[in-house]
Amino acid sequence: MPEQIPHLRALRAFEAAARHLSFQDAAEELGLSPSAVSHQIRTLEFYLQTKLFERHARSITLTNDGAELYPGLHSGFKQISESIRNVRATSAEGKITISAGPAIAAKFIAPKLYLFEELWPALQIELLTSTETVDLKTKSVDVAIRYGGGQYEDLDSTLLLNEFHAPMCSPDLLSQEANGFSNPEEVLNHPLLHDDAAQLAGNAPGWPDWFEMHDLQGKDSGRHFNQADHAIQAAIDGAGILMGRVAIAAPDLIAGRLVLPFEKKIRSPFSYYFVTRRDRMKEKHISVFREWLREQANLVQAELELD
Repeated sequence: MPEQIPHLRALRAFEAAARHLSFQDAAEELGLSPSAVSHQIRTLEFYLQTKLFERHARSITLTNDGAELYPGLHSGFKQISESIRNVRATSAEGKITISAGPAIAAKFIAPKLYLFEELWPALQIELLTSTETVDLKTKSVDVAIRYGGGQYEDLDSTLLLNEFHAPMCSPDLLSQEANGFSNPEEVLNHPLLHDDAAQLAGNAPGWPDWFEMHDLQGKDSGRHFNQADHAIQAAIDGAGILMGRVAIAAPDLIAGRLVLPFEKKIRSPFSYYFVTRRDRMKEKHISVFREWLREQANLVQAELELD
């Protein structure tokens, strides 16, 4: 009977951490938080009933068992990647032109495209950014990533990410409050930042909704931004507290550049969808990109609990 293999995510996390000798670097490679990587490795250690790392104040080192496990896993994952790359390189080729809003392109799609290109080297990607809705029936665009309700006439749409709105700020700004914003009213002590681009799809939640939810008499004042990534950067720089879109800010939240001072989030009436013409859904290069993008979205959704 073949030896039982534990969850591949735990093995992947261990291999990356052992290769980098860093949970932080492994987390950045895998698109997870360092705590998530650490949790996966502890799951593997529990399964194997042995320690794989010695955890020091500012570093990690492999134990004897960890050093025994690493070479085989590293070689195995490398062979798997090469085999998949060889098969995929011959099964899909061509060019995919993608239309997406500036924020979702900058924060979610563009930073991950190199991962897709490693898997599908024969596919060429062209990413076009615009706040305008592209007509997929007349324009030479294969795929659109849209923020909306998901119902588009004569088009096929696949849900990628649900969206939530919540106050977010830099860790330094959070530390200015002795109890870390224990009272929602404390946000009024700081400048408020607004992502006006969220309103392009319709009546998205904003600061007035959050004030109403907490029975506060807050003013809809502060700085307004017409690009979500500009608003996020302002919050990272400590300019104030942003009522931001959690999925858009996911890379910065996972990396710790932003924090959510409050547990409650407001569910947006809109989500992010992969949209293409119905007669093109079965084209190989489009279907593989859709499934890969869904996998990336699922990782973000699980990490930030955006269900």
